Amino acid sequence: MLYLNEKDINKCITLNEIMDEIEKTFILYEKNKFYMPDRIHVDYKNKTILYMPCFLENIFGTKFLTVFPENRKKSRPVIDGLMLLNDYDTGETISILDGKTLTALRTGAVGGTGIRHITPKDVKTVGLVGAGVQGFNQLRFACEARDIEKIIVFDLFKEKLPDFIQKVKEQISGVEVVSVENTEELLKESDIVITTTTSNEPVFPNKKELFKGKNFIGIGSYKPNMREYPDALISVLNKVYIDTEFAKEETGDLSNPLERGLLKDNQIETLGNYILYEKNKEEIIKGTTWFKSVGMALFDIVVAQLIYNKAKEKGIGQEIEL
Repeated sequence: MLYLNEKDINKCITLNEIMDEIEKTFILYEKNKFYMPDRIHVDYKNKTILYMPCFLENIFGTKFLTVFPENRKKSRPVIDGLMLLNDYDTGETISILDGKTLTALRTGAVGGTGIRHITPKDVKTVGLVGAGVQGFNQLRFACEARDIEKIIVFDLFKEKLPDFIQKVKEQISGVEVVSVENTEELLKESDIVITTTTSNEPVFPNKKELFKGKNFIGIGSYKPNMREYPDALISVLNKVYIDTEFAKEETGDLSNPLERGLLKDNQIETLGNYILYEKNKEEIIKGTTWFKSVGMALFDIVVAQLIYNKAKEKGIGQEIEL
């Protein structure tokens, strides 16, 4: 079997190749050409284990992931894990991929694909709330999807910001990167706003005027008790775009306002359906837009297969036996 670590994965594929594949995956989701059981989600003492299997027509695989938010205080990765790819006919494991790298890239690409479709092409500034690994990757893909000139960053742990900003400057050339003292200032300065936090309370002030005409990419809140966005955003939207139908139950950003009647089910649409069938995209992106992602195993299996095929073509990775 082929083992692919972080360096191998980054060597064999480009950001735009991943986004192109994610875009196809949104269409695949709408056409229902896969089998994806419910993910197994285990929570214990602020620790999370995720087990995410998925079958395509020619391959299947499973991602095992751990999410330990307290690792931030230990300067350790919050997310870790492995992705297994299996032969469809025999069940044999054909590849093991680094799970945290796969997750960072595919989630960044999901956000970047959202930016491709729900933002005007002339946006120049992006604000990020959450200066972690996923925040960094969201910025990488945002700057591939649009010609960004300025990045504005906020994080509650202000001591992290100098190193984070330096890393962004080193990896994304030709872009100004600054930090701000609060999220209200970030909203005022940004065309696109990306959130990658595990907050249980909205990270923005509940002021309608701050949200009008902005484009939002919500990545962080992945549990019913988590919220990144206040009611004010919902009050200025016509629709919310999601990656999967179960996002409506899985994230508090949607389940909370749905339960209280602030958001209606007919205001929620999958991004794949929007890509395929929406005829009025140019008008929609001129207003306030919001794409909310909770992720799914389908993204992992499609991107993992792409990485595996590219690695085989280029002779990258290590063949191992167990």
